[in-house]
Amino acid sequence: MRVKIYQINMDRDADNVKFMGTDARKSLHLNEKIDPSIYDEVFNAEIKETDPEAIYRRFNTEGHPLHRGHSLSVSDVVVTDQGAYFCDSIGFKEIPFDESKTQKPENLMRVVYVEPGEKPYTAEILHTLQAEQKAVGGLIEPIYNEDDTILVGNEESKLMGMQGNRRIGDGSSIIAGPFFVCGDTGEDFRSLTDAEVDKYMQRFAEPEDITDEEVQRDTGFAFFFGM
Repeated sequence: MRVKIYQINMDRDADNVKFMGTDARKSLHLNEKIDPSIYDEVFNAEIKETDPEAIYRRFNTEGHPLHRGHSLSVSDVVVTDQGAYFCDSIGFKEIPFDESKTQKPENLMRVVYVEPGEKPYTAEILHTLQAEQKAVGGLIEPIYNEDDTILVGNEESKLMGMQGNRRIGDGSSIIAGPFFVCGDTGEDFRSLTDAEVDKYMQRFAEPEDITDEEVQRDTGFAFFFGM
């Protein structure tokens, strides 16, 4: 299920309500209505957890490589298919929340994100080296396709014992660990076009059963291959 997380941007928080629950707002005679215009989107991806409490536990333990914010805290908003939920001092409270009034960074790159054992999904990654490394769990390694796109994986994924993800090229090579597909300007990464998104969502649509032995036998990536 796609889950989105919003956190208050302190630069737009005139009433200093970040980390403040509804009871604290009442005691200070502040407006109890949640103002979406002071929130930034910090996460927008597919995860297995569907209940706000389970999502809270996930993001305060293992987290997620595409999360751009701090651990979940009071005043954060979680949006699922079932609605929007305010993280209160105790539990979550369902609220009206106009996501169109929120903001997010300008330097986001649209990619297809692929995790081992999971179906791919579209996501946005900050176009910074730090965020790209976080997305793959370490040093990035670009694998250049012939259609001006790039598979970006972890350079040390097999040495780190990461799980096999997908077979690539002619099927003789394996990419381990999470990776993402982005566009190639010739000099830099770029967002995927709609057609490229469709192509790679179909290309990696089905998770593959790859054993640890297969990953260990594979000595590395092929740097240039056709898709």
